[in-house]
Amino acid sequence: MSSDKSFERNVSVFDQDAARNKGYVYTTGQQLSSRMATGRSTDVILEQARFEGRRVLDMGCGDGHFTLQFWDRGRPSEMTAVDAAPEAIKLADSRREGRAIRFAVGDVHRLPFADNSFDVALMQSVLHHDDTPGDIVREAFRLAPVVVIHEPNGNSPALKIIERVSRYHREHNERSYTTWQLQHWIQACGARVVSTKFAGFVPMFSPDWIARLMKRAEPAVESLPLVNSLCCAVVVLVGQKNR
Repeated sequence: MSSDKSFERNVSVFDQDAARNKGYVYTTGQQLSSRMATGRSTDVILEQARFEGRRVLDMGCGDGHFTLQFWDRGRPSEMTAVDAAPEAIKLADSRREGRAIRFAVGDVHRLPFADNSFDVALMQSVLHHDDTPGDIVREAFRLAPVVVIHEPNGNSPALKIIERVSRYHREHNERSYTTWQLQHWIQACGARVVSTKFAGFVPMFSPDWIARLMKRAEPAVESLPLVNSLCCAVVVLVGQKNR
């Protein structure tokens, strides 16, 4: 598991973000690039994962921005969303507006649910903030037979540079992982990868003219083998326990 100091530091940073901005910068900001990037991430998760009629666990839900959309558009039968940042959970719960979503504070390395309590466990952009991501993947497969992982595309050379030079990335302890590493963690849990999808091309926090230009190129980038694995912004893997 992550060291206590590292874990506490990560939680503190996201708690401060939630309290200061009434949500996370990339979900509450009006910048065009962030809206395009988060919108594509939401779409590709819903394209790759089947939530309808299922009990879904959102592990590391943050301020609840995406959780609410997954409930509205994915139509699960039940949805539980957990995050270690109390301020983020407080904010997420205040936005429920009558939706039957259960928000709770919890450490996704070890959650107080019985084995196979859910049908699907989702981890959206959680692993790249953690020191021991394999432990989170293991916990997800304990709780559900199907696990959906959404992460920044760690195959991208450009992302590796951004992680070193961007103050935001450094403050939020971001370090992306390759698809090979993600696949390895899934297989180490006695599961198999049933789908892999590279998506998105618009970088968050970029000028509007760049965002519009890259959005036009996005379909072509996503469709080209090798190009998509090196240039797309995110990757979504769906893993399933072996019978």
